[in-house]
Amino acid sequence: MPTEVQTLLRILDDRRDVVPDFGDLLFQNGSGPLRREETTTLQVNVGKRCNQACHHCHVEAGPKRTEMMPRHVTERVLSILNSSPTVQTVDITGGAPELSPNFRFLVTESRRLGRHVIDRCNLTILYEPGMEDLSEFLAENKVEITASLPCYTAANVEKQRGRGVFEKSIEALRELNRLGYGLSNSPLPLNLVYNPLGASLPPSQECLEADYKRELRRQYGIEFHRLYTLTNMPIKKFAAQLEQAGQYAEYMGLLVNHFNPETVAGLMCRSLVSVGWNGKLCDCDFNQMLEIEFGAGPRTIWDIDSLSHLSGQRISTAGHCFGCTAGAGSSCGGALQ
Repeated sequence: MPTEVQTLLRILDDRRDVVPDFGDLLFQNGSGPLRREETTTLQVNVGKRCNQACHHCHVEAGPKRTEMMPRHVTERVLSILNSSPTVQTVDITGGAPELSPNFRFLVTESRRLGRHVIDRCNLTILYEPGMEDLSEFLAENKVEITASLPCYTAANVEKQRGRGVFEKSIEALRELNRLGYGLSNSPLPLNLVYNPLGASLPPSQECLEADYKRELRRQYGIEFHRLYTLTNMPIKKFAAQLEQAGQYAEYMGLLVNHFNPETVAGLMCRSLVSVGWNGKLCDCDFNQMLEIEFGAGPRTIWDIDSLSHLSGQRISTAGHCFGCTAGAGSSCGGALQ
């Protein structure tokens, strides 16, 4: 174990309320300060309303949340996208992003501008009132679907996401397969997302993907392209759970103990800009939820004209960043190694 990690773990043992300084550890490993490369992904959080209220949700989304991106903010996002030729992908998240009244406008206009679009879908949204044609809309616009499914067994999924969620998720995946999503050689990408049920790191992404594919095919006849494993971030709902169980310091110690400097080069914040429902700029969706200001300088989409000139700018970091660098690493595209 590197000496600097041992030191930080000793601090955790001596002072259970102290969170290690991520920036200091990067510096000690010759990786800091963390700076931006070319911006290739614009991640847009269109709101916090969701038809689910998952226990681990870092957004604290739910049916009663009212924060939703208004039309004029969506239009400004598209204007910035149009003037940012380096941005290749628009990654739409929430809440349940499909509940935004401007979701379809954002999708169709992003596609018109020639960008690849990702929808971070919880699957059960396909069965909400008014969403009867959602799957067809996504397929027609060749939207990549990255869907949450924290396990291939009903018990584990419903422990995290609520009763009845697994059955609806399976039926949604079957519907997407019928449209061509997830099938071999299909131009409609369908990826699934796994995150641990508790205070542990994800297992090997490659091995777990093989398990998912075998079990979902055997039990339900479901096909998909990739499985992404994500580390639970020690913020918001999950942080509250850890505190309540007296496991917060232990979990932070786990993340620090498994800090992997080889993941730093692939961190998503280096090539991604996050935009909140209100137009606020952040270095990632996690920083957005913690209201950590954009490290590059501008604060909102009205402070910039393009995302193509941010290379070299410093990225804001904090203790939760250990979640992205622990073990094989974690990003919106799964493990980094």
